[in-house]
Amino acid sequence: MHELSVTQGVLDIALEAARNAGATRITAIDLVVGDLSSVVDDSVQFYFDFLSKGTPAEGAVLRFQRRPAQATCRDCGHVFTAQVPLTLNCPACGGPHLSVSGGREFRVESIEVADESNG
Repeated sequence: MHELSVTQGVLDIALEAARNAGATRITAIDLVVGDLSSVVDDSVQFYFDFLSKGTPAEGAVLRFQRRPAQATCRDCGHVFTAQVPLTLNCPACGGPHLSVSGGREFRVESIEVADESNG
């Protein structure tokens, strides 16, 4: 259910950016979503379609760019893609000392607007 609040935040950011740019219609929004963020693309799209009705963002396309997390074994230096559920041991040496980076981001990367002046 947290997708409702994050989707409202995305819509608010997009509408403010469009307003500041003098745009009247948003056509696409690019989102960066980390694989460990627990954000579900389909849920965000569902809420966006609902929340954007009657706004300049109605009908805009959401484009999701997934970003993986990376784990590094502090014992042997092996680097691998971390996935949910997170492994507790290094797949190369079995060591339990892992550092995980990335994969938690969720942000608006860019917003496309229609150029209404070109008809």
